[in-house]
Amino acid sequence: MFEEWRRHRAARRITPGNGRALRPFRWWQPFSRVLFYLPLPDGDGRQVVYAVDVRYAQRFFSEDGKGRAHLYRDGRHHAESPLPAAFPVPGGTIDVALSAFGLKRCHYVTAGGAEHRLLPDRRSAEGRRARLEREHPVLSGAIGLCSLILLVVPALLLVPQLIETATLVPPVAERFGTFTSPVQLPVWLNIGLALGAAAASTERALRLRYNWLLDSAAQGE
Repeated sequence: MFEEWRRHRAARRITPGNGRALRPFRWWQPFSRVLFYLPLPDGDGRQVVYAVDVRYAQRFFSEDGKGRAHLYRDGRHHAESPLPAAFPVPGGTIDVALSAFGLKRCHYVTAGGAEHRLLPDRRSAEGRRARLEREHPVLSGAIGLCSLILLVVPALLLVPQLIETATLVPPVAERFGTFTSPVQLPVWLNIGLALGAAAASTERALRLRYNWLLDSAAQGE
């Protein structure tokens, strides 16, 4: 019921497109733009290709800081919506959501609840990462494991220090007492762990992998 309400609310924020042509992905855009595709059969049996285009820079010019997603149908601007977006398409909905490090969702959700990730443009960073996974699965798995470690280790080491810092605030200390972290790391190491976690979350975003606990902690949500 909640998902239906969320998609209904997102659908009300959609505005019609202006019919402009979809611009091709350029080699200099891997970390400033994402472009995903979804081929679907139309009502008359013809295949239609939907494309989701998100420009990261738009978040800095939007009032809510979240940017917008643009939906193209057979290469023409069909609709747009603030993020997170839910575009109704034949047979289901395209869900698009953004994190601090990239997209955390770009999925086609059928009416029956099945989810399918959209296909990234082969020239995009997401497309290159997907090609690495297809052509070199062992290397891809090792990179994915390193990303997971770079998120888990900082979480285990930084969280106690953050709790200690929080309990130093007088109102918190008066109510809950103080806490001394068993882990005390130098500033340079804490910075290094934070940078490593940010790099790991960026790599996971290229695969549309998102865990609310690990990745949201890395981006400070």
